[in-house]
Amino acid sequence: MPTSAQPHGKRPGHPKGADHDRLGVVGGLSALSLDAMASIAYGPEAIVLVLALAGSAALGYTLPVTVAIALLLAVLTVSYRQVIAAFPTGGGAYGVSKTYLGRPAALVAGASLIIDYVLNVAVSVAAGVAALTSAFPELLPYRVVLCLVVLALITGINLRGIARSARAFITPTVVYIGAIMLVIVVGLIRGSPAVAHHGHHVQAVETVGVFLLLRAFANGCVALTGVEAIANAVPSFKDPRVRHAQRAEVALGALLATMLIGVGVLIEKFSIGPVPGVTVLSQVTEASLGDGPLYYLVQFTTVILLALAANTSFGGLPVLAHLLAKDDNLPHLFALRAERQVHRYGIAFLAVTAALLLVVAEGEMNLLVPLFAIGVFIGFTLSQFGMVKHWLTSRPAGWHYKAALNGTGGFLTGAAAIVITVTKVGEGGWLIVIALPLLVAGMEGVNRAYARFAVRLQVGEVPTPPRPRRSVVVVPVHTVNRLTHDALAVALSLGDRVVAVNVTHPDDEGEAHAFVEQWERWDPGVELVQVFDPRFRTAEPLITYVTGLRESHVLVLIAEIQPEHRWQAILKNQRGAIIAAALRRTDVVICRMRFRVGDRPPGPPHA
Repeated sequence: MPTSAQPHGKRPGHPKGADHDRLGVVGGLSALSLDAMASIAYGPEAIVLVLALAGSAALGYTLPVTVAIALLLAVLTVSYRQVIAAFPTGGGAYGVSKTYLGRPAALVAGASLIIDYVLNVAVSVAAGVAALTSAFPELLPYRVVLCLVVLALITGINLRGIARSARAFITPTVVYIGAIMLVIVVGLIRGSPAVAHHGHHVQAVETVGVFLLLRAFANGCVALTGVEAIANAVPSFKDPRVRHAQRAEVALGALLATMLIGVGVLIEKFSIGPVPGVTVLSQVTEASLGDGPLYYLVQFTTVILLALAANTSFGGLPVLAHLLAKDDNLPHLFALRAERQVHRYGIAFLAVTAALLLVVAEGEMNLLVPLFAIGVFIGFTLSQFGMVKHWLTSRPAGWHYKAALNGTGGFLTGAAAIVITVTKVGEGGWLIVIALPLLVAGMEGVNRAYARFAVRLQVGEVPTPPRPRRSVVVVPVHTVNRLTHDALAVALSLGDRVVAVNVTHPDDEGEAHAFVEQWERWDPGVELVQVFDPRFRTAEPLITYVTGLRESHVLVLIAEIQPEHRWQAILKNQRGAIIAAALRRTDVVICRMRFRVGDRPPGPPHA
């Protein structure tokens, strides 16, 4: 009976130090919630900008709309807490949709989240750089370069592991939360503004209609982007993963709701309105704390958090891509995990696509913001309705209330998704309307390709026992040297018969005879076949020869030199690569043997 070498006290799959590279509650907040936290800088402002269209009287609806968003946040927080328990492998909306709504809905959820994660990185980096260039206008010509530098720094930190990024971002996260809370507390206590804020010039020209309120609600819902990231990345947490992830989700919901409502109250208390060139959060901070050092502390920490908010995507998208790849919806390389639990290909994809967006948009935040939040609300809606079906199927105690809660949340997020799409489609949102189905179609194509591979490989079937087959190993040769010696030595250990094939040209008869004489003097005990080709081709004569062999198993061993230094690659003649590429059109097995020049001692070869 086989015995296990697993030491006592260690769980399989959990090597020593594995939890060191995973997240706790505080680490989860700093690694996965910066997107939501930083949205305080633009969420309330999005509400004010819409309501201001109906005049100054309409700004009185800022707090009711903010409270409605906070209530939706509460629904989403409770829902995603349940999603974490039901789907501890992560995936969030994708996992829920796959289980309860079917494959098409799951692909839509996955595609929408991928789009939103990429846009979050681009928008966050652009917003952070925009705040920086506002303070230092002389940096404006270098906006794109600055965006790419910030993106490269965040990417580099995440390539070292999500736990490393979490520890690096804990301090700015805590300082930012403390600064916003200070603004709220001091503002609530203060009777009048510390500094008279800029007066806003809005005339009451319209009544407040339902559509305008819905639009303000939908715009303000950008503050909820990132709420799902913790549920998507449950495997990144320490054991017990579910408990740590749930606590982080509740902490995020409580902090974000407090900050949203607090800022909303101060907007109404100090009669804040839109002012060109001055953000709403800046006006609230100035009215609460004055224009001294504390004001600049809030502004500085906001700039940092806006830039670091991209880290939410670096924590969520690689895990989501890992799950999609395991389900054959993305190339399997996205499922690979390196040291420190890093999904390098997911991180690389996110960094490259975000960089392309930043370059195309020339780092202009306002060109990217209209694309934002459409995808995530589609994921919210599918997740909510998927959880409704979960409760209808499992029917635990109190399932009626839970299903009603998720149903209400699904209706609200669905309405918000429709309003956001309709209002932003003319501002660039049409790109998302096109990109989403294209991404779904691409994942369908990947899945079909893997399905064909599975049929050819008979995946899931028990194959017949393997039996040895008579085999021949063909070794292309063109000279007699140490490389030829080692190639033939390997070939003799692989097959029943070894044939060395030399491709030459009729005009090179002298060189051909000289090679044969050299071969006969060496006498390696291997059959030599010379193939003459009048067209000076390298691979086609070899293909003709191997396809005519009668053995049932043909292997072509291609010997190549691997230089000591990378720059020496230009010295290679690339004959091996040409032959290997051409042989892929046949059924032969191709083996490329690399001779490491630096590893071989000088001197004659030994038999």
